[in-house]
Amino acid sequence: MALAIYYEDLIRQGHVHDYAEIATLGHVTRARLTQIMNLRLLAPDLQERLLFLIRIVSGRDALCLRRFQPIALESDWRKQRESWNKFMNS
Repeated sequence: MALAIYYEDLIRQGHVHDYAEIATLGHVTRARLTQIMNLRLLAPDLQERLLFLIRIVSGRDALCLRRFQPIALESDWRKQRESWNKFMNS
């Protein structure tokens, strides 16, 4: 989430031209960058929750970007929140 916000700022401030340039500079595919940037489609309160999740210091984090993609791609924020709650309570 923080990367998506940072990358959006880089474009807005004119430091880079587009997502393709960011992907090249970050050594990731355009598809991967699109997945990261799709998090900006989450409702603002869900973005905030994602940013302030408890940091995992050891072991594997149970959350992964792939599981958030369907939630972020839902255009109805109410449905996003319902999906988020189901995901976080599972």
